[in-house]
Amino acid sequence: MSMLEGFIEVTGGKVWYQKHEGKKDGVPVIVLHGGPGSSHYSLQGLRILAEDRPVIFYDQLGCGKSDRPTDTTLWNLERFVKELGQIKEALSLEDFHILGHSWGTTLAAAYYLSNPGGVKSIIFSSPCLSAPLWAEDQEKNRELLPLDVQLTLRTCEENGTTDSKEYKDATSIFNKHFVCRLDPYPEFLKKGGHYKNPEVYNIMWGPSEFHVTGNLKDFDCTSELKDIHVPTLYSCGRYDEATPSSTEYFSSLTPNGQFHVFQQSAHMPYLEEPEEYISVIGNFMKEVDDKK
Repeated sequence: MSMLEGFIEVTGGKVWYQKHEGKKDGVPVIVLHGGPGSSHYSLQGLRILAEDRPVIFYDQLGCGKSDRPTDTTLWNLERFVKELGQIKEALSLEDFHILGHSWGTTLAAAYYLSNPGGVKSIIFSSPCLSAPLWAEDQEKNRELLPLDVQLTLRTCEENGTTDSKEYKDATSIFNKHFVCRLDPYPEFLKKGGHYKNPEVYNIMWGPSEFHVTGNLKDFDCTSELKDIHVPTLYSCGRYDEATPSSTEYFSSLTPNGQFHVFQQSAHMPYLEEPEEYISVIGNFMKEVDDKK
């Protein structure tokens, strides 16, 4: 297995990337991490997919090992779509799969719907393809939390104290239910916290997974999912904040949509059920490659 890493000039600064390659020459896959403002860090185990094909990670501008410019006008969907196109060009990707996770699925959809050329398939892992529907789903999820937690969340949001310790503690209880159910929480994830950029997250999304106030709050591409004509795999965890019902709904709107639920997972099945995740994702891409 060989590994190459470096930086690519994009609008606003330099972006770090890493390419893993084995002996087999399947169609490359580019991995779009979540956030916005997170990094590839939690997804790095997906490099095992390089046994069959080149696997490309990159940290989106503003987070991870990439530049962190202070110009807040850079934090919008259109620039991130442009960034992905610039990375595709720099790495001379002709045919490629896209694996987007969480906000990475928002980016994957927006990219494909404006630049379909070369995209062989899309994996929508724990998708967010409608911010209004996501917000609705989180309202329902919040109702499943203990009443005192619900009250703390609501009070802090109403009072504008979402940066308080109380709000953060209540948020972590939500996360244990709907984001990552591993107990204890993986040590390696705690170590990667410094790769995140809360400013990007706040500007584009909001103070938490379930309180959407940023510039993505009206994003909704459900009416365009019928225009995705490449094979698609929609997946989520049984307890995912990207709920099985919404994920299945998205897949039903896509002509070549497949749907899979990881039964023991929330929002991070690639960590909660890594073997199953690698198997399902890897087999999907192999089947697409075999049809070419």
